[in-house]
Amino acid sequence: MEAKKKLITIVDDSLVTLRACANVLEEKYAVATVPSAEKLFDLLEHNKPDLILLDIEMPNMNGYEAIKVLKENPETSDIPVIFLTGKSNPDYELEGLSLGAIDYITKPFQPLLLLKRIEIHLLLEEQRVTLAKQAEELKDFNENLQRMVDEKTQKVMVLQDALLKTVAELVECRDGITGSHIERTQNGVSILLQEIVKSGSYSEESSGWDNDQLIRSCLLHDVGKMSIGDHILKKPGALDSDEYEEMKKHTVFGAEIIEKIESIAKESDFLKYAKIFALSHHEKWDGSGYPGKLKENEISLLGRIMAIVDVYDALVSVRPYKKAYTHEEAVKIIVENSGTQFDPDLIEIFCRTAEQFKSNSSSCAVKA
Repeated sequence: MEAKKKLITIVDDSLVTLRACANVLEEKYAVATVPSAEKLFDLLEHNKPDLILLDIEMPNMNGYEAIKVLKENPETSDIPVIFLTGKSNPDYELEGLSLGAIDYITKPFQPLLLLKRIEIHLLLEEQRVTLAKQAEELKDFNENLQRMVDEKTQKVMVLQDALLKTVAELVECRDGITGSHIERTQNGVSILLQEIVKSGSYSEESSGWDNDQLIRSCLLHDVGKMSIGDHILKKPGALDSDEYEEMKKHTVFGAEIIEKIESIAKESDFLKYAKIFALSHHEKWDGSGYPGKLKENEISLLGRIMAIVDVYDALVSVRPYKKAYTHEEAVKIIVENSGTQFDPDLIEIFCRTAEQFKSNSSSCAVKA
């Protein structure tokens, strides 16, 4: 099947020029000739040429005025225009190119040169259209690929969250704790993190944190309890000194469990945060905590945050060996331990968010 010829439209008020150009071009191209710019726009309503040869000096509307109209109309702005004119002054050529023409040929023209320049510009235009189409296809591909990646990532995140919550609930079941301790502590960490960001506190220590990952990873802060025997974990009364020493090891066991997962999964930030929560949430500001007896800023900020959240929830919850304290009583106890058990600056932040902790505790209790 013979390829469709490209359409060249010649605009000139000289019938001699129109006939001469047509004679040169008709063997290779489809040709339409019009004697004025007005006729050109009539023609464009029905046919869009691949290239326009445009004279400058014409009555009523000259070539400069015509190209301005062409370039202002989105339907015709991409049609390549070559000025074909008797004006040989460089200033005229510069003005024509400035208005959007792709070339400027003076009369009388050399037929082979005219053909070659048209051929080159049509090839360039064809390549431009091809590149634009490929760019659009690539954009669509990238958008579809990104959408697929986002959907896959979301599925992985949902699965990861489900696994985390399942593990956390297993820990709660083994510990004999009910009432959504894991959910409440996760919400408590979120409350303190939001206030830290809002107040601009601890900007150096928290620089580069992914708070979403932090909040998700704190679910594993007690995962080490899975390695503690039931005779200790489920004991209804207070632990003796030996049992308490064994219980304290859940922080180290938790870090070891997470390290094992980390070595298999090659995970970085998420499990890094989880390990910090697990290992350091029982350290105390005055150095009397465990397992490392770390003191003040030696303790990770994440551990200092979880220490407050964990103790608050333990205070307001019923345990086999204690009654639940009221919110006000729990806040009083925590404030009294500022500077000994807890970071004093974090206690100030806790006090500003105390009502949110109360609401969090109440809403989770309702759901439980």
